[in-house]
Amino acid sequence: MKKKIQERMGAFIESELMLGGKSILNNKRLKEIVGHCKGLGLKIVLTQGSWDLIHIGHARYMQEAKKYGDLLVVGVDSDEKIRSRKGPERPIVPQNERMEMITHLRHVDLVALKELHDPKWHMIKLVCPDVLIATKRQGYSKDELKELKKYCGKIVMLESQATTSTSAKIRSMQINTAKKLERSLTPKLLKAIEEAMAGVK
Repeated sequence: MKKKIQERMGAFIESELMLGGKSILNNKRLKEIVGHCKGLGLKIVLTQGSWDLIHIGHARYMQEAKKYGDLLVVGVDSDEKIRSRKGPERPIVPQNERMEMITHLRHVDLVALKELHDPKWHMIKLVCPDVLIATKRQGYSKDELKELKKYCGKIVMLESQATTSTSAKIRSMQINTAKKLERSLTPKLLKAIEEAMAGVK
């Protein structure tokens, strides 16, 4: 029976706004499709994040998240939202590309954008998932978890699925680039200074 329902769900979703077999939706369409799937008796799972520089940890995280239900909805932070939290250097990958890349992860069903000025927990309240998946790094307080349970059937905190975070990878890349520049530029700068000083004489 469940298999038939899932097949009906797949047929329904594939008739909607599709990209590579997955939907990138605005809030209105997300609410409509999630509501339809709930009507079919499907268990809805929601997770959210930046998903900048997609790596193996993200893929494993989606795989784990999908185990908790039938339909996995992924919220993707907008460029503006990420910049407000992580600074002007981020994200590395723009939001449209990050969203499309998420659709190519086979455990993901629906994708939607989270804007900077959305109200707090806007997508959680919109979807009202049976299961909300988060990482322990997100550090919800006890009071926040209590409040969130008004909108979620269950909250699951997953361990990080990679040994190094995206932010750490980016910092490492920046440091390595700076070292390479230092090695290549320092001799050139010294030579330029020497030539300039020689010209003054």
